Amino acid sequence: MVVASGRSKEKRRKGMEIPTIDLSMERGELSERVVKACEEYGFFRVVRHNVGKEVIRRMEEESEEFFAKKTKEKRRAGPANPFGYGLSKIGPNGDMGDLEYLLLQANPLSISHTSKTIANHSTNFSCVVNDYVEAVKEVTCEILDLVVEGLGIPEKCALSKVIRDVHSDCVLRINHYPPLKQKNSIGFGAHSDPQILTIMRSNDVGGLQIYTRQGFWIPVPPDPNQFFVMVGDVFQVLTNGKFMSVRHRALTNTMEARMSMMYFAAPPLDWWIRALPMMVSPPQNPSLYKPFTWAQYKQATYSLRLGDSRLDLFKAQLRTHHVSASPSHF
Repeated sequence: MVVASGRSKEKRRKGMEIPTIDLSMERGELSERVVKACEEYGFFRVVRHNVGKEVIRRMEEESEEFFAKKTKEKRRAGPANPFGYGLSKIGPNGDMGDLEYLLLQANPLSISHTSKTIANHSTNFSCVVNDYVEAVKEVTCEILDLVVEGLGIPEKCALSKVIRDVHSDCVLRINHYPPLKQKNSIGFGAHSDPQILTIMRSNDVGGLQIYTRQGFWIPVPPDPNQFFVMVGDVFQVLTNGKFMSVRHRALTNTMEARMSMMYFAAPPLDWWIRALPMMVSPPQNPSLYKPFTWAQYKQATYSLRLGDSRLDLFKAQLRTHHVSASPSHF
């Protein structure tokens, strides 16, 4: 057996390029590229995304203003249980990180309510956040429509309509990583996201790393004008493992604060999650996962540590090809 040397691994790691999706490209080729990026990396950058620079600038300004407040003022948003302001503690099971964050339900009523507790000019904060959420939601839905087209699903809005649903469980999270003396400490530990997709952007300070299928952690160069898309656990189930949710982590910086914004695209709580029909052909290619609702998966997520494999709890018994009846959305 030949074992690759450390130098060889480092050369391969440096040679890996993160896929770039230009949303202004011709649609047929674009859908193929999006599916390929989801399949091979579970991660890609998006350029020419039609989210206005002013929308991004205002969102970043409001976020910076919030995190510049005294801790006592920020705590008025309420403890992150799960929504609100959090400091160091990540989730309910002991995970910690060198960061503070604001977690918001991505709907106008919730954003408006939270704004009244944390912002000096609550109406302005609410409008800015809602504008950003709506713009990023449109990017998310465009990407989902491209995936549906690339996979050959007859209903073109089969996935985007789930995100547009008034009861969708989408979330906006804003992370703030202050500069630390210790170089490359873990600001947010390795994990995958449970939702369908994550749409992320950050300021111009690096720190995000993704774990490739080749077994490498590779740094993601920051660009405030680009968005980065990550496949989540639910997408892995919908595609029966064709797409794999990507593990990622965030390192802190010794000189500058890093701020990132994540839009987590998730279905309504009562939405049944199972492999798309065209992804399953028993007995040769049975469903890898049992059907479950988004509420059930969220409950499992909250019961485990950050880096635990949640999907293991929902693996199907492959000896039996029949699964219990549950509503199909496709």
